[in-house]
Amino acid sequence: MSSTPVTWFEIGSDRPDEAQRFYAEMFGWSFEEQGGPGGSYRQTAAGGKPGIGGAIRGTDSAADNYAIFYAQVTDVAETCRRAESAGGTVLAQPVTTPSGLTHARLRDPSGNLLGVFTPPAAG
Repeated sequence: MSSTPVTWFEIGSDRPDEAQRFYAEMFGWSFEEQGGPGGSYRQTAAGGKPGIGGAIRGTDSAADNYAIFYAQVTDVAETCRRAESAGGTVLAQPVTTPSGLTHARLRDPSGNLLGVFTPPAAG
């Protein structure tokens, strides 16, 4: 059986405007309101051609907020600093594994968990 690639993500937020601003500031993502059943649904192409698509779905309450994904970045420590400036929280400071992968875990302003990473240098 072959593995299934990740091809979409969704971020549930009771504060979709704030979540949209956060991800736009963090990663330069733009969003387009699609509407739909239950309210706000804002789609993004996220990383462009090499990235996957996704969306922010407006939810009814903070208890319904959800998300987890990892975004590949150039500099994990700098991304952590930008996350805090944009209203997020660094939960786990950057760590580099023996293989050279550097990663950290963050929370966006809605309380959703996300990760950022830089792969090991090619060599």
